[in-house]
Amino acid sequence: MRKLLLATVLLAAPLAAQDHPADSVSADRLKADVERLVAFGTRHTLSEQDNPERGIGAAVDWGADQFRAISEKCGGCLEVVLPERMVSGPRIPEPVRLRNAVAIQWGTERPKEVVIVQGHIDSRVSDVLDWQSDAPGANDDASGTALTIEAARVLSGKKYPTTIIYALLSGEEQGLFGGRLLADWAAEQGFTVKAVLNNDIVGGSCGSDGYCDDKAVRVFSEGPRADLTDALRAAQRREGGENDSPSRNLSRWLDGLAEENPDGLNVRQIWRTDRMGRGGDQIPFLEKGYPAIRISVAVEDYDHQHQDLRVEDGVTYGDTVDEMDFPYLAKVTQLNVRALEELARAPMPPKVSANAAVRTDTLITWNGVEGASTYLVFGRRTDEPYWSRDFGIASSETPAANAAVTPVPERKFELVVPVRGDDWIFGVSACNGDVCSPVASAVPAGAFEPIAKEEGDSK
Repeated sequence: MRKLLLATVLLAAPLAAQDHPADSVSADRLKADVERLVAFGTRHTLSEQDNPERGIGAAVDWGADQFRAISEKCGGCLEVVLPERMVSGPRIPEPVRLRNAVAIQWGTERPKEVVIVQGHIDSRVSDVLDWQSDAPGANDDASGTALTIEAARVLSGKKYPTTIIYALLSGEEQGLFGGRLLADWAAEQGFTVKAVLNNDIVGGSCGSDGYCDDKAVRVFSEGPRADLTDALRAAQRREGGENDSPSRNLSRWLDGLAEENPDGLNVRQIWRTDRMGRGGDQIPFLEKGYPAIRISVAVEDYDHQHQDLRVEDGVTYGDTVDEMDFPYLAKVTQLNVRALEELARAPMPPKVSANAAVRTDTLITWNGVEGASTYLVFGRRTDEPYWSRDFGIASSETPAANAAVTPVPERKFELVVPVRGDDWIFGVSACNGDVCSPVASAVPAGAFEPIAKEEGDSK
C-alpha cells in the first residue's frame, strides 16, 4: 500500500537518512538499561514497594527517573506521571498497589490525539506467585521497557502535531493489570488513541529449539474487533470486515513502513490477537476499542522466559541478559521510532463508508480530519490480503482524481469508483504532506474509534 501511496503523492524532500531519529538508537544504551533493570533482582508485581534497591517499587521509580532525566535534557519537554490503583485477582491474592511510569510528549496541534509506545516493567519466574526469587526478566520484558525509554530519548527533542506517550506498565504477568490501568487512564483523559505499539519480548533472535532469525519481527493484530456489538457483528457477516479492524490496518501500515528501510527488520504479520494461549498489554486497549498491536521477536526462547534460574539436565534456564541480542533489539527499537515519528506527524485515519448496492460503481464517502491535506482512496479484492489498487486522490469539490483537498473536519468527502463494490474492500488514508495515516476500511466497524463512541455510547 505504501508503494502505491508514494507513487500517488508528490512528496516533499524526505529527511536525510542520517538525520532520522531512528539512526540515534544505541544498542549500548539499550543493554545498559536492561542490565540496570535486571539488577533490581525481581520486578514481580507482588514484590517490595519501598526497598530502594530491589523489587517493583524501585524499578518503577527508576523508570520514572529516566523519563525525568530525558525531560531535563530537552527543557521539560516531557510530563511524567505515575497512574496507580489498588488491584487484586486470581494471581494477586491480596490487594496490591499498582503503578505505571508514563511520560507525555504533548503534541503541538492536536494534543488530545495520542500514539502510545509501551513495554511492561514487571517480571516473574516459574511460579507466577513467587515474588521473592530472583526474576531477571531481561527479554520479558526489560527489552520492551528499555525500547520505550530509548524511544523517548531519541524523539523527545522534536515536536509533533500529535502527542506521544511512553509507558512502562506493571502487573502484566499477573493479568494485564498495567495495560488496563493505562487504557482506563487514557479514556479518563479524553484522549483519541490513534495507535498503541505494545513491545513485549523484543530482544532475542534465537528460539529454544536453536533456530535463529534476526531479520524479522512479528506483529500481532486482531481480526474481528473485541468491542463489536451484536449488530455490527451481524453486519460484518453480511458485508465483510472480519479482516479489516483498525489494528489489522495498523499492522499492514507498519509492514509497509518496514519495507521502506531494507537495512531494518522485515515485519511478519501474524493475524491473530496474540500468540496461541497467551496474551499481552495490547489486549486491554483492544477491549476498549483502541487500535493496538503487539510487536515481538520472530522466534521465542521458552527456556529463557518465565523460568526459575537453574541448570537441569545440562540445560540452562532463566531470562538473563546473556541470552539477548542487543543489535536485534536496536533494530526493533528503530522500527518503533520510525513508526512513532510518522504516526505523530500523520492525521487520524478518516471514518469511511461505501455504497455499492444495486449499482455498477461504488460511492466512497468519508469525514474530514484535522491536519489532512490530501486523502488517498485504496482498494483490494475481497480475497486479497493487502491494499493492491490505488484509486487516486479525491477532491473536496468534485469526485475527480488528482486534485488537492482543503481539509474541513466534520465535512464529508466522496469519490465514485468505477468498479462493482461487491467484489472489493475499500479504504481511505489521510495525508499531511509526505506522511499518511494507516488506511481505514469502509466496512462495518472499520473506524479508528471505539464502537461505543461510534454508536453514541449505546453499547
